[in-house]
Amino acid sequence: MRHILLQLLVVSCLAVSSWAQSAPPAARRLPKVDTLHGEVRVDDYFWLREKTNAEVIAYLEAENAWTAQGMRHTEALQEQLYREIVGRIKETDLSVPARQGKWEYFSRTAQGKNYPAFWRRPVGGGPDELLLDQNALAAGKAYLSIEQLDVSPDGRLLLYLQDTTAFRDYTLYVKDLASGALIDSIPEAWSGTAWADDGRTFFYLTADSAKRGNAVWRHEVGRPRSADVNVFRDDDVLHNVDVRRSLSGRYVLIGSEGFTSSEWHVVPTARPTEPPRVVAPRRPDVEYEVAHAGNRFLIRTNDGARNFRIVSAPESDPARWTDWQPGTDSVFIEGLQVFRRHAVVSQRRGGLQQFRVVPLDGGPAHELAFPDAAYALSPSDNREYDTRTFRFVYQSPVSPPAVYDYDLDRRTRVLRKQQEIPSGFDPSRYEVRRLSVTARDGAEVPVSMLLPKGFPRDGTRPLLLYAYGSYGASMDPWFSSSVLSLVDRGFGYAIAHIRGGQEKGRAWYDDGKMMHKLNTFHDFIDVAEWLVRERYTSPSRLVANGGSAGGLLMGAVANMRPDLFRAIVADVPFVDVINTMLDASLPLTAQEWEQWGNPMIPDQYAYMRRYSPYDNVTRQAYPWILATTSLNDSQVMYHEPAKWVARLRALKTDDHPLYLRTLMAGGHGGSSGRYDRWREAAFRYAFMLDAVGLGGPVP
Repeated sequence: MRHILLQLLVVSCLAVSSWAQSAPPAARRLPKVDTLHGEVRVDDYFWLREKTNAEVIAYLEAENAWTAQGMRHTEALQEQLYREIVGRIKETDLSVPARQGKWEYFSRTAQGKNYPAFWRRPVGGGPDELLLDQNALAAGKAYLSIEQLDVSPDGRLLLYLQDTTAFRDYTLYVKDLASGALIDSIPEAWSGTAWADDGRTFFYLTADSAKRGNAVWRHEVGRPRSADVNVFRDDDVLHNVDVRRSLSGRYVLIGSEGFTSSEWHVVPTARPTEPPRVVAPRRPDVEYEVAHAGNRFLIRTNDGARNFRIVSAPESDPARWTDWQPGTDSVFIEGLQVFRRHAVVSQRRGGLQQFRVVPLDGGPAHELAFPDAAYALSPSDNREYDTRTFRFVYQSPVSPPAVYDYDLDRRTRVLRKQQEIPSGFDPSRYEVRRLSVTARDGAEVPVSMLLPKGFPRDGTRPLLLYAYGSYGASMDPWFSSSVLSLVDRGFGYAIAHIRGGQEKGRAWYDDGKMMHKLNTFHDFIDVAEWLVRERYTSPSRLVANGGSAGGLLMGAVANMRPDLFRAIVADVPFVDVINTMLDASLPLTAQEWEQWGNPMIPDQYAYMRRYSPYDNVTRQAYPWILATTSLNDSQVMYHEPAKWVARLRALKTDDHPLYLRTLMAGGHGGSSGRYDRWREAAFRYAFMLDAVGLGGPVP
């Protein structure tokens, strides 16, 4: 009966019926008229925000049916791509065990199972102990996310957060690891926990209605939630609250961070009922974060150093800062990890990542060297404070992720594990290039490229250009086993390190946000033009891809230079910028007034109006476009891409494919199961191949 009702709704609400599919769906126009700063704004598709409206669901399902029909001729290719992607994954695998106290913790995946299981074993040998099997928890559920696995200092209890909605609606559970029983739970928790030393008391987060972490609570296992103590709260919508335990184990660290300022408080883990003590009061335009080191704090801050510096402060007076590593224009300090006898500074020089090791006894510092022209580094699972071993992951476009243990005293590294490619991988078949493209204003934009060996520069080859360019997130040249399915078919693959990230330091980020946001889009267009000019590809063979804020990038360049791209794939795209930033009830909106601007401020509205993708759709020809979304995405609501596609369909003058694919049980990252995500990747790649004429049936 529901199926028949849905079909009737589609007939009544859309221009064509979902079963005929002779033309794409056309969402009903229901103008919503507003005036802002003297401009009359008409939104024909505002009604698509009504998630519980059966007409909205009917429209999304009709778009899904249209997409499935349009992609039907690629189904054999999709299956082949999926098999290739899975073939490069060691489905049954084991992570490198990480020591924490008397135990080593690790995860296992098994062939055919969507999720990992989490285990531990005693240090020095002993039987493996199952902590949590996510597959068992996921049984019968369309979606499952597990976050914040946090074992008590005595190893007896496990905290974890579980979401079955994809909307980041978490319940915090406490599991007794001896009996396997769930002994406590806290609904409506948020991501962030920290244990006190007694193994019974812990701190956790809750969020406001816009999913902004805003309060820290102290809870004793087994006591009613009504007895919990609110130890910290920040109701300023520009700030997000966080809580964690320092690696030293001495402090619970409570942070309240915005995009332009921050403030941290500490609570001794040995005395969890003490009120939080501020490290340094919040000041405008001063950001800092705290690590504990012996009898002092080491603090990474931009105070007096645009590229950040590290200061030292005594425990007794943490606001009294003295330079420990000064800031410079040539080195961007990204992060800091502190052990008992060493600190490891994550930094960038010339756009490339480095680790700088500093002995805390005053000995000489040194930096780690790496071989590739373009690569990605990340600290790994470092859980022990009293150690001389630093674990990190190294990868490059032709080097699968490798886990290393580095001896901080002896300066030696041991390879603990490298990702296996079961179907085989020969790096000699590929070439990595690190290039620099001059943007229209003279800025030098780095570009990392992965090419099949012998790639001809004659303009005939397809190329995928990827970028993000927001929030200071750097898109480093990682290894992607899935993108090899394109490269092995002759594609070039390029990552444009455009402004809005921090690949070239804090200025690179500042020059790509707020009233400089257009630089992000111009950089991407300038890189694309250079790739065409240098005959790496041509507009008829160039595909662009970005997701979330990178989807904003896709929407903007689609309006600005539709002639430059054959196809655009916009994943969970943030495209309805002004309407979203006008609604502080939506997740992420208010605090991001310091990222994009506040449309209630006239000059900021005028600037955002110049690039907001939904507001700038116009009557012109557009490339092939695939937009993906999830009904329960809490970070970029489904209605943004839905409205964008509806408006594009009404105004575009071409007959190129325009597809909207909505996961009805997914989140911001798509499906929660790994096999489902691999199928989603295969679908996107099939669309890209089809756009450049390589999407026909597989021979």
